[in-house]
Amino acid sequence: MKKIYHLSTCTTCQRILQETGTDGVVLQDIKTEKITPAQLDEMKARAGSYEALFSRRAMKYKELGLKDKQLTEEDYRRLILEEYTFLKRPVALIGKQIFVGSDKKAVAGLKEELEK
Repeated sequence: MKKIYHLSTCTTCQRILQETGTDGVVLQDIKTEKITPAQLDEMKARAGSYEALFSRRAMKYKELGLKDKQLTEEDYRRLILEEYTFLKRPVALIGKQIFVGSDKKAVAGLKEELEK
């Protein structure tokens, strides 16, 4: 399975999708098609934790004062399911691998895996 969870209004996601190519990849815009608990649990199983999937760059992170709180794994899960902007994006599931976020290493790994 090749699937990428992204935000269509995010210029970084758009750039990464264009750079890596999306032939044969199922795209899910997390704003218009919410992430299900089962999808998030699958991402967590591959990433190792909900925290690894959580974006601290989301505007609501500061607005809600979350940087001053000790968050648990359940908190991260609940927040991501409640508010799509808390998912670090894009998240790509390619075969048994997961690529999370927009850092150079994740994008390079995703590109390499999609070229196989």
